[in-house]
Amino acid sequence: MSEVNKEVVDLVWGKPSNGVVSASIFRRWTQGFVFSEHEPTALEQFEGGPCAVIAPVQAFLLKNILFNSECPSWRQMSEEEQKTALCSTLTEILESARSSPSTGYCLVTWAKGQSPHASSTHTNTQEQTQPNSQDVPEPESSQPAQEQPSGLAVEEFGFERFHSVLHKRSIMSVADLREEVLSLYHTWRGCCGVLLFLYSVIFTKGIENIRNEIQDTLEPLIDPVHGHGSQSLVNLLVTGHAVSNVWDGDRECSGMKLHGIHKQAMVGFLTLMESLRYCKVGAFLKSPKYPIWILGSETHLSVFFTKEMSLVGPESPSEQARRVFQSFDPEDNGFIPESLLEDVMKALDLVSEPEYVNLVKTKLDPESLGVILLGPFLLEFFPDQVSCGKCRSFCICLTYKLCINNHILYTPLAQVEYVEGTAVVLGFEDPMVRTDDTPVKRCLQTKWPYIELLWTTDRSPSLN
Repeated sequence: MSEVNKEVVDLVWGKPSNGVVSASIFRRWTQGFVFSEHEPTALEQFEGGPCAVIAPVQAFLLKNILFNSECPSWRQMSEEEQKTALCSTLTEILESARSSPSTGYCLVTWAKGQSPHASSTHTNTQEQTQPNSQDVPEPESSQPAQEQPSGLAVEEFGFERFHSVLHKRSIMSVADLREEVLSLYHTWRGCCGVLLFLYSVIFTKGIENIRNEIQDTLEPLIDPVHGHGSQSLVNLLVTGHAVSNVWDGDRECSGMKLHGIHKQAMVGFLTLMESLRYCKVGAFLKSPKYPIWILGSETHLSVFFTKEMSLVGPESPSEQARRVFQSFDPEDNGFIPESLLEDVMKALDLVSEPEYVNLVKTKLDPESLGVILLGPFLLEFFPDQVSCGKCRSFCICLTYKLCINNHILYTPLAQVEYVEGTAVVLGFEDPMVRTDDTPVKRCLQTKWPYIELLWTTDRSPSLN
């Protein structure tokens, strides 16, 4: 994989100024997919950075447990059920990443006899009592590794060593893919399991295909300074496309086409950055097929979910109208030039005869300002849906890393846990209903402007 190695390294890690990827950043990414002993259906994160892979996997894992599993309790799973759920989830993400049926799939694993547990990491005493590591046969992929799955890699197993012992395996059928992913369960759980899966997704998608989708090809999937994953990486795992933006569809900006999300995602994405007006998440991510959302803050990704499927029903006519209107308003001004009104009405299959369009313009822009506001437009064509102010309440849950003084503990002693609560969504603002103003709430308000959260814990969970 020498030539291909350089391509994937440049794509994932970039080209650091000193030519060397930070050992500390690489180490943070060398964990496997490890289930929490405290919460058997939750994946642990041991250090900052790999949440860009772990959070999407956790979101799809919860989707399969909550909606496709026969487990009596979604918070409890046996080891065998963990194995089945994780491997089904990894397979599903790989399936969504495949660029075309003719290209098949790719799994990146260890070369024979080169996995970390077979490397020479024994102490002198151990070396005297055990055979040389090069003579120790690698256990079959279907057998448990000799070590317990670990979040951290062997210290001597560094960046260069990792990339020198990889093996790429091509698979053509979905049935074979499922079988192979299942047989590699202990590889995914062990040292570097997260990276091996990430590389499998990248090679399944195709390096060139990813480059064509990323807005800035010089931006690596993993930041070489801070070690966090890019939005392109999160989008690749969530949607199968490594686009850099979170809006719906493509947009033109200064003659450049900027790629966005092109279809409704299985699980959603919301970000605190939208509440700060740094970006605008489109309906395809805000309204996914299942009521599970990855929540992004400045430094971390969490997973927010509920069993309430009514929250993600088919797109209503007013929601479709909002999405289409906003596609003609790329700067999210809340209005469009009146010259675009006819195009919006045609896109929504509304009556668009010139005489009728002019009549609507006069009604929506009585002062002849030359702009059409989103609110009046929706009220004109969808008055019943927009003015409906029904209140609904539903149970919610959030994956949460235990904190001290609002700082996440990335240590083996830290625990991930689910924090449960109730959300109340109003169709209008009621000044008498007010709970908190936390980052979690501000993030969720980008989807439900008038949401109130009541947690079962004394303190609201942190988003960072």
